[in-house]
Amino acid sequence: MFSFRTTPLSEQLDRALMSGRVGCFCTQNCWDTSTGSYMHEIFRRRGNLCALFAPRDTELTPSTNHITYDKAILPTLDALVVEIQDVGVRYFNYTKDVMCLMEDLLTLGDDAPALYVVDHLNPAGRVVEGSIPQEECEAHVPRVAHRHGLTLGELCNLYYSEIGAKFPLHIISAYATSYNRELLPWTIAPSSDIPGLFTCMVYSGGGLWNNTNITPAIGTARPYEYLGAPFVQAELEPSLPVPQGVLMRPCTFTPSAGQYQGLRCGGFQIILLPGYEYHSLLHTVQLIRYFMDRYPGKFSLTREFHLKLSDPVLESYLLGEISFQDAKEHVKVEEQKWIRKARRFTLYDDPPVRMK
Repeated sequence: MFSFRTTPLSEQLDRALMSGRVGCFCTQNCWDTSTGSYMHEIFRRRGNLCALFAPRDTELTPSTNHITYDKAILPTLDALVVEIQDVGVRYFNYTKDVMCLMEDLLTLGDDAPALYVVDHLNPAGRVVEGSIPQEECEAHVPRVAHRHGLTLGELCNLYYSEIGAKFPLHIISAYATSYNRELLPWTIAPSSDIPGLFTCMVYSGGGLWNNTNITPAIGTARPYEYLGAPFVQAELEPSLPVPQGVLMRPCTFTPSAGQYQGLRCGGFQIILLPGYEYHSLLHTVQLIRYFMDRYPGKFSLTREFHLKLSDPVLESYLLGEISFQDAKEHVKVEEQKWIRKARRFTLYDDPPVRMK
């Protein structure tokens, strides 16, 4: 059973929500601007909040990047309400946690509670980047492009179909929520490493750095806009890839968390000029190729990197087997394929689009 609802969560009259046992799965983004309270307070006031699943630490702590829960609690609930802010990229941890939750609900069969998803607008917009996973990929990841252009509700709609789920799924429209009418979707930071608007523009490629020994400046004020490592020289070279509309500023920084905590790193700040579109994924694979050539024996990728990229053609480019133009044409075709698929699961009037 699937439904798309256009009135706020507080006005839903389902018995499971009004008098049933309710669990809430949420981040700090579940704050309601109209009441000044968090989503789970609806059920606390009603006296039927039975479980609260949220990040374990304060909201901007670098080590907070997952929501854990006791699976044994799930069949004791009548309704499970999800409200997080997705950021438009398939490897965002909190979104993977939601997909994992859906997989666990699938295994419960008739004992699964109804799932309600309070939707939010996508801070990365409707633009797409990259390809659908073409080989083994990360766990709990739907088959979507790297930057997918969907909302969380639309992702859940897609994944519900992909896994063949039968439990009730109800999506509360983003436009029914005061948050989306009154605040920009990055006003409350979605997570400790996604602090603002520009982060979402660079995360579709920048998230790949987390699976290399170059840090995307986790533990600084500007993650994914900066990148570097102790072995990187902060200097411009003619071979450094710099797309139109981008400046690469040589810089140094010292992270307060992550693999180079307390160590001085050389690297670059990615500066996006107004009026230009930025394809973060393509620029990132160019930069990775550059660092592989510039720092042989020092720069390295993990196995998890290959699972996250999940594209053998882009892997071929990184290995020097094809040109960047061939890789770019491949991505163009894959983005067109993804958009055709995505349109079957969109819930709003503006479907995902490619960059112009």
